[in-house]
Amino acid sequence: MTKISFVGAGSTVFMKNILTDILLESELNSSEITLYDIDSSRLKTSQIVADKVASSLKVSASIKSTNDRKKALKEADFVIVMIQVGGYKPSTLIDFEIPAKYGLQQTIADTVGIGGIMRGLRTVPVLVEIAEEMLELCPRAMMLQYVNPMAINCLGLSHFVPELRYVGLCHSVQGTVADLARDIGEDFNKIEFECSGINHMSFFTKFAKKLNNGSTEDLYPKIFQKGETGDFGTNWDGCSNKVRYEVLKKLGYFVTESSEHFAEYTPWFIKSHQKDLIRKFDIPINEYIRRCEKQILEWDKQEKDMLSNPKIDNNKSVEYASRVILSMITGKKDIIYGNVLNTNLIPNLPNNSCVEVPCVVQEDDLVPQVVPPLPIHLANLIQTNISVQQLTVEALKTRKKDSIYYAAMLDPHTAGELNLDQIWKMVDELIDAHGSMLPAFK
Repeated sequence: MTKISFVGAGSTVFMKNILTDILLESELNSSEITLYDIDSSRLKTSQIVADKVASSLKVSASIKSTNDRKKALKEADFVIVMIQVGGYKPSTLIDFEIPAKYGLQQTIADTVGIGGIMRGLRTVPVLVEIAEEMLELCPRAMMLQYVNPMAINCLGLSHFVPELRYVGLCHSVQGTVADLARDIGEDFNKIEFECSGINHMSFFTKFAKKLNNGSTEDLYPKIFQKGETGDFGTNWDGCSNKVRYEVLKKLGYFVTESSEHFAEYTPWFIKSHQKDLIRKFDIPINEYIRRCEKQILEWDKQEKDMLSNPKIDNNKSVEYASRVILSMITGKKDIIYGNVLNTNLIPNLPNNSCVEVPCVVQEDDLVPQVVPPLPIHLANLIQTNISVQQLTVEALKTRKKDSIYYAAMLDPHTAGELNLDQIWKMVDELIDAHGSMLPAFK
């Protein structure tokens, strides 16, 4: 029997979506499911919801919950990680409020930027603990890593626990394919694309339609046309796509991550002395704070609804987890986009980086694919974010505070807004505020 463990199962809605995907597969619907979380109340809710999902789908999966992480990991075949170290309060609020005092505005703050740096510093050590326990209790298990900052976390795992089998999973590639197909009026299922880069900053180097005669039609002209007319939709969470279409216009390629995310990965869109830019591109400052506050306000009702009658969608979500598990168990080959250590997979990005590339999933194996070099201007843009990721992991390796300063100094958005003294003071204040949530730095 396949054992699948959810670490951070108190993320009830996300757990429910991934679990439903798994149980919709006939080859997986009798699996042993173990739910683990440090929040006993949320874990109890997740157990009830998971039982209702299994009952609604009329499957025979064994679903248990535990607050003992080692028990959850023991003899697991797959470990799905969906934790948030430090939570919304206090850690996420700290990551927004202190930079704001210095005039540094953010939207999501979970990938790079000063918010991503701090989230990485407190998250990687916990992921490493989980990984080391996996090597002890389920050494052949595959970690399906969903936690942001994706690239920092995965690079950290590769440095600290190189024996671990893992892949970082996100929905930005396949989600963007769906967004673009909708915008240009094409069938999602007939799209053929090539994409590579780093998580939240991958670019489509090919976007085409498969024709009946076996050839393909380039769809980029239709995408450019949508950008010129402005006749395009929002992304999945209702935010404007203006930033991404502007990037297309100026760089010639469409980027995977949403506009509110991408706006804070560069120095071009969020400027305290150019408020008109924020208005022009509909950039939602403090968007993640609003989402969290909304979720907190609505949680009681949402929990009540899920406990009474959770809506079960027989259509699978866009998440890759169930596809990875299915292919590795059955041997049915599949291709997903995963985040892995660069081993010349993208030749013009450094090997000491985490890249997002197509991966062939097959029986008991996941094989990242080598892709062509990126256009040089895209590779150089991506490198500005890789530098921040590398320095954040370097800080964790050496426990030297200097590398945190350097990471913040080289971050494009931070450097575009603050001077050196401000950056150093902000970093010191953030480290003090996070306290024991961070390792000790010299």
